[in-house]
Amino acid sequence: MNLFQLFKASLMEPKKQAAVRIMTIGKILRYVFALILLMTLVSFIELATGLGDTAGNMEGLLDFVEEIQFLLYPFAFVFLFVSTTLYHFVKISLFAMIGVAFVRLKKRKGEYRHLWRTAALAVTVPTLLSFAFSFFGVSFWVTMALSLLTVLYLHLATNYYPKQPPVKNTPA
Repeated sequence: MNLFQLFKASLMEPKKQAAVRIMTIGKILRYVFALILLMTLVSFIELATGLGDTAGNMEGLLDFVEEIQFLLYPFAFVFLFVSTTLYHFVKISLFAMIGVAFVRLKKRKGEYRHLWRTAALAVTVPTLLSFAFSFFGVSFWVTMALSLLTVLYLHLATNYYPKQPPVKNTPA
């Protein structure tokens, strides 16, 4: 699967979200980093344009920003990318733990590494929605409700994990 196919599968195809458990981690990491890079670029553009508007209101700040502009923007972009990456990897890891609980409750085969891959796709839609809502100043509770959407995606995807074989009783 290429990155576009992974994105399409992440939108609302729980069966394919479950199927990525057998893909290599490199493809999934490439997808996660591409998604993070896209969000970082949009955030950085908003930061850069917003900083000019804010600095325009304060004359001293405008002079200071113009003097260090060659340093400010690269460091801001790197810091934004690193912090966004850290946040998303922690988020995916926490949702993967929730997925492990789903797999165990449903008596399905699956390990943490499989659920990490599935969670990486399951967080796409809620992440993009909360990212879009952040530009409109939506409340914290809407973002939390979107996190529950990730849990729903994981619940649906774990239904497609293979069932565990029945336990055989061996006579002693």
